[in-house]
Amino acid sequence: MALPSRARRAPRGRVVAWAADMGVTLTAALFVVIWTVVATARAGYGSEPLASTLIEWALIVVGCGALYFRHRWPVAVAVVTLLVCGTYYPMSEHDGPLVLTFALALYTTAAEGRFVASVALAAVTLLAVGLGEIRQAPGNRQIDDTSLVMLAGWLISLVAVGRAQRTRIAYLHEVEQRALAAEREQEARARQSATEERLRIARELHDVLGHSISLINVQAGAVLHRLSKKPAPEVALPAAQEALEAVKATSKDALRELRATLGVLRQADEAAPTAPVSGLDRLGELVGRARSAGLDVSVRTEGAPRPLPPPLDLAAYRIVQESLTNVTRHARAHAAAITLSWADDELRLRIEDDGEGSPDEHAPGSGIRGMAERARALGGDLTARNTADGFRVTARLPLTMAATTAPAPPPTTSSLSTPKGDQE
Repeated sequence: MALPSRARRAPRGRVVAWAADMGVTLTAALFVVIWTVVATARAGYGSEPLASTLIEWALIVVGCGALYFRHRWPVAVAVVTLLVCGTYYPMSEHDGPLVLTFALALYTTAAEGRFVASVALAAVTLLAVGLGEIRQAPGNRQIDDTSLVMLAGWLISLVAVGRAQRTRIAYLHEVEQRALAAEREQEARARQSATEERLRIARELHDVLGHSISLINVQAGAVLHRLSKKPAPEVALPAAQEALEAVKATSKDALRELRATLGVLRQADEAAPTAPVSGLDRLGELVGRARSAGLDVSVRTEGAPRPLPPPLDLAAYRIVQESLTNVTRHARAHAAAITLSWADDELRLRIEDDGEGSPDEHAPGSGIRGMAERARALGGDLTARNTADGFRVTARLPLTMAATTAPAPPPTTSSLSTPKGDQE
């Protein structure tokens, strides 16, 4: 796995990396310098020519200073420190700890993922030391066979530990990336859930308020039209009373459904609404309100009705409700027919009217889109089109899929905007 470059880290990360590199470099340099000074003092100052001493100190500066760049150019720094050590030790009369610089550089080369280069450098080092000792005259060897084996183990250990560190860093980086990906996915799911819930509430409000307010508007408009003709008091008063009673009943039902819809927004410690959820068992009330607005509504049932799961029951009710709302508001229809066809595996709804139809049935409004999404959420479908006599909405709701659906309101859609044309 490719790890992020130290040069591409955030500003804070770059500062930390710089401080770490500088700290290691200064520590190593301080250790080498102090050890070298102590070793020189024990051997006696002036035991070496001045030129050799200056060259040795220059090599120490180069070797220690190169450590600062070991993460940026690990292979180059390892080569430089190896050459420095290879020049320093044959020249110096007293061994110092300058080899520490090569050890750090070799470890860093393996830790930075340059495994082949680190193995090659370790092999070259071991081969060079071995050849150098072989060429020495008997009795003049600086490193015996045991020390040579220990040097081989030391080099292998440096490469192995660097490789292990590289693997550990790669693993931690992968774990971090997976954690970030999981966090982003969780946030995305939370946003999606919040959006779906918001849209669900929006459509519930659209269906409830749109239907009730439409009926109230039609009822109020009808009575105002009759009163504008200035009828006799004995005629005007009953008409106004009848309209007000219809408005009262419609608004009461709207408030009931609105409380049930907004119940999902209540806090956990508040009492939830106890009113029953709307379903086909309340179809009679829905038809009665439509009739009070002057629409002649008939209901026909085909097949044997049966209890429905709450999601399907609510969806069927809302489809009929929204269809009647469209008829009342836009179709200028006189009659509407509702047909419920019950089969073994599905429920079919058909709502027809004798109105003007839709001027553009290929560009439905939010109401029809909402009905279609309700049907699709339960594995069904919905079509809405003009007919020779008006407009027809047909919905198919599978009973088998609805039986396995959790008893929660289906996901919903779109806005509360007033649609254009004849039908939403």
